Amino acid sequence: MKKILLAICILSSLLWSETYNVSKDELCLIRKIKVYKAPHWIASIKVRSGEVIYFSSPKSMFEFYNRPGKWPEYNVKSDDDMRIHVTEYDTLEKIPARDAFYVYGSTKISPAGDDLVPFKTKLAAQKFSDKNNGKRVFAFKDVPPALINLLNGSL
Repeated sequence: MKKILLAICILSSLLWSETYNVSKDELCLIRKIKVYKAPHWIASIKVRSGEVIYFSSPKSMFEFYNRPGKWPEYNVKSDDDMRIHVTEYDTLEKIPARDAFYVYGSTKISPAGDDLVPFKTKLAAQKFSDKNNGKRVFAFKDVPPALINLLNGSL
């Protein structure tokens, strides 16, 4: 009975989870590298016009999120103009970025260099942090722009 319940749980999570399916031509807005090459790190922002902007990492996504006015062609005026997703590192599931938890300071490096590693739950983030020498776990709203600057080496 336990095996059947486990199988049902796994199957249902697969049916309702979504992963990124990006073309091989899709470039990160910030770093100009092909995002499909590193599926653990893909992030995206869908703007009010319906256009989807792809990023090679959560750090790159936060760079846009913190200063959308730097790219006026996307016409982002407020948080409500953006639907943001990241890839959960362990499962490759596309998850809402605002609900995710981010590990800072781990040994894992994205195509953009030092980065934040996203997870669906705080518990998963903490387990990953403990295993990979993470320094801290942040909720989306608690990731300061100064941390993104630090990760980019520009304070």
